[in-house]
Parts: sequence; structure tokens; C-alpha cells
Amino acid sequence: MIGGPRIADHPMKTTIAVLFFITSVFGQSQIPKVLSNYKIAYNVLLDKAKDDYEIFVMNADGSGKKNITNREGVDWVYTSFGKRIYFVSDRDTTYRKYFLYEMDADGNNVRRIGKFPVADSWQGVRKNGTEFVVSSNKEQRRNELYLIDRNGNEVRRLTNDTLYDNDPIFSPDGEQIVFRSKRGTKHDELWIMRTDGSNLHRLTRYPEEDTTAFIHSYHAGPPFWEPNNNFISYISNQQGRSSIFLIAPDGSGGRRFTADTTMNEGWHSWSHDGLYLAVECSDRENKKFSIFLFNNKGKMVKQLTNEHQFEQGPVFVRVP
Repeated sequence: MIGGPRIADHPMKTTIAVLFFITSVFGQSQIPKVLSNYKIAYNVLLDKAKDDYEIFVMNADGSGKKNITNREGVDWVYTSFGKRIYFVSDRDTTYRKYFLYEMDADGNNVRRIGKFPVADSWQGVRKNGTEFVVSSNKEQRRNELYLIDRNGNEVRRLTNDTLYDNDPIFSPDGEQIVFRSKRGTKHDELWIMRTDGSNLHRLTRYPEEDTTAFIHSYHAGPPFWEPNNNFISYISNQQGRSSIFLIAPDGSGGRRFTADTTMNEGWHSWSHDGLYLAVECSDRENKKFSIFLFNNKGKMVKQLTNEHQFEQGPVFVRVP
């Protein structure tokens, strides 16, 4: 993964690269009107010395950028449901200890979702925003998966091991969970199970002959289940570069997503209609991270950000 507040997956430890001379392929006027239905929330490192990550939003064409958290500390958006944004934050707690919060896309109506501690991880949301699947290190500093309600009450513990289960998301119907873990495998892989923890099985298989990725690189990164075409996208560092791959929920049809591009990709988010993908990419030295817009054919449409050194983790948000 390209970055964020995670210690293990810090951007300076990755091998993501991009030929960063590209600023825009199509002009502003050519951005389709359908994107007016969305905003994109993303994370910006404003002060590295102070470990200050703040959440910004912008229009899906890259205009109208705005800081919506405006506080020193770690705020990191991971998912959305409707016009609500869900993020982890170390406010109200100690350094790099996180709870889950929600707020509107304009930064108003901030609310902590109970006192259930969460890991620095993607989450899934279902049942109209009333139930979440989260990774938590509440037990002996190891990450396990839990279902919690919108008040932070534990509904069910889903895993109970020492395997660092992370980045869980729901299937579009809310009946399955895909997550990242190392379970008797050399590298992290994606796993899938029912929401009661049953029928657990492995989804991805990293090529055994590929030795180009560092041990800390994503071999199977955080998943995103695109409902319109029923596939799962994820990051994998293969053949010396990090790319987005697609795989069916039954584990078939695995392939690289992007085509005819020199860019390497990281954290990403699909628009709700499945037509566009917001992706973070970095330069060759991992000193500059920006967000790009792709279409659903794997072609880059436009660079959306270029204001800060670290602009990461884009999340599509539906707006009225």
C-alpha cells in the first residue's frame, strides 16, 4: 500500500513508482457530468514532523478542494455510505490509538461511533449505516475482525487468532466479508467468509515465482468490491511495480486492471455507478503522492491533486 498513518505500510517503505510528468489527459470541460453526483474525500499529510494527517474533500473533477477536519493529529478517511464519511482518528485518545468516527461530506456533524477501539484499517458498512465490520487490536495488540453497531457495541467477534486480520469490507449484499490476512501463507492474501465467520477460504494466490516485492509491500492489498460488475479490486506488487488487480468473488479471472500506462497504483475507490476509479500514485522516490481519476476500462482520465506532498486514500462520496 502506498501510505497513510500505518507504521508497517508507511509510504517510504514501498516501491510504488510513477512517471509523474503527466498532469492531465483530458481537459476540464471533458469530465462527464455524471461525476457531479460525487465528491472525493482524501487524506493529506500537512505536517510530517507533527504527524498531522487531515481530511480534504473535492469535487470529482478536482475542483473545490477543502480541508474539512482542520485539527492537528491523525484523521484518516477510509469509507463512506451515502453522503456520510467514516474515518479513524486519535482525537479523544492517545497518540495513534484510534476510534471510528462519522461526519457529513462537508465536515459537519462529527460523531464518535462509541468506545470500541479500531485498528488503522479499512472498514465495511451495511444495513443503511447501522453496522460495521472493523479490525480491532483490543485483544493483546493483535488485529481481529468484529461486527459493531453504530453506537460502537460489539455485535459479533469474527476471528480469533494471531494472524493480523485487516482491511475488511462487506460484499454489496452485506452477506460476505473480504479481508487481508496471512493464514499459513508466505505473504498476505485476500480471504472471504460469511458474515457469521463461516465458510472461510482463500481468494488470491500471489505468484510464487515473483520475488520482486519487498516483504513489507502489498502482495494482496485492501479489497474493494465493485457491485455493478461483481468483481473485487485490490493492490498487488508484482513484477517490480504495484498495480490494481481484479478478481471474481469465486477466485476466478484474476487480471491486472490498468492498461497501457507506466503508472503504478495504490489505494483506490470506485464510484458508486462503477464508471470511475480514484487512485493514489507516487513518484519513483516515494516523495510525492497524488490522486488520479481512471475510467472503468483502466485508462487514466485526469490528475486531480498536486498541492501537497502526500495526498492519499481517495474515497468516493455520493452527494445530492
